[in-house]
Amino acid sequence: MRKVTILMVTMFILAVSIVFLQVVSNQVVSVNSQDLYVYNWGDYIDEELIDQFEAETGYNVVYETFDSNESMYVKVNSGSSPYDVIFPSEYMVEKMESEHLLVELDKSLLPNLENVDPYFLNQAFDQDNKYSVPYFWGTVGIAYNTEMYDQLEIDYPTSYADLWNPALVDNVLLLDGAREVVGSSLNSLGYSLNSTDEQELNQAKQNLLNLAPNVKGVVGDEIKMLMANEEAAAAIVWAGDAQLIQEDNEAIEFITPESGSNIYLDNIAIPKTSQNIEGAHAFINFLMDNEVASVNTEYVGYSSPITEVMNEPEHLEDETYYPDVEVMENLEYYANLDPDNLKRYNNIFLEFKISL
Repeated sequence: MRKVTILMVTMFILAVSIVFLQVVSNQVVSVNSQDLYVYNWGDYIDEELIDQFEAETGYNVVYETFDSNESMYVKVNSGSSPYDVIFPSEYMVEKMESEHLLVELDKSLLPNLENVDPYFLNQAFDQDNKYSVPYFWGTVGIAYNTEMYDQLEIDYPTSYADLWNPALVDNVLLLDGAREVVGSSLNSLGYSLNSTDEQELNQAKQNLLNLAPNVKGVVGDEIKMLMANEEAAAAIVWAGDAQLIQEDNEAIEFITPESGSNIYLDNIAIPKTSQNIEGAHAFINFLMDNEVASVNTEYVGYSSPITEVMNEPEHLEDETYYPDVEVMENLEYYANLDPDNLKRYNNIFLEFKISL
């Protein structure tokens, strides 16, 4: 019996040793590897540029996509995947920075940072861009079908409040996002889309309940197809999606409400999971190259923060996707709400959806 016990213990120690050696071996392979793990939004880069980066640097890019800041955060926070480069929006940068999930950037490895327009640098969510650099930006606004509006004999929208027009019954689509929907209701009332005032939030909730008869649906990515196919006269959408809708339907116009709306800024950062920090910096610097950014902007369709790209003639003249200063002054980034206030927004949104 004693011999059996000794044999079992010996086998156990041997098995543990083998596992340990495999783990150590895998870590060494990963650290010394030219693999670069990139985690981005879906359809948010010209993948031919990835091929170009690999050819120029020798790195092998392992590319994966996510569909929300929250799903990306959960995966990075779990440490289950060795991501080297991620693309969080502004409020998520702030959240991840506060939880020590991001690597501080080495600016000496990012000479192309000088190509970024100063307007998008040193924002409150990441002072001095210690942890992130801008990637693409845009606004939330209203995409509307001019032909359908003409048939309804109503004026084209200029603010979110116009979506409450009774003539638009069953003719408005909304993004499936609490911040976008509650924020547009707050803006329509003249309040900040980051309000935490209880009275203002209660008004915004009642305002949304009043909008319900006009709402055809609360949807995700299919909002582009639905608007292109004229399933609704108007929709609250991101500017980049509006541009894609316009490519399929020339009757579509897009406006960023002058009275206020959201400006979003998607960024590039290095998460704590990175095992190839040098390669991550190389990839980030590559994306800020003037020529690369121009090609990428043409493919993605969102607005570029790269000064030279913004100054290209077609962009200088495009106030729809590069609004003038007066409009920009009334735009707000989403603040990183504390858990209690975020829950309030989600509850308002859920109660509104139940009412539909």
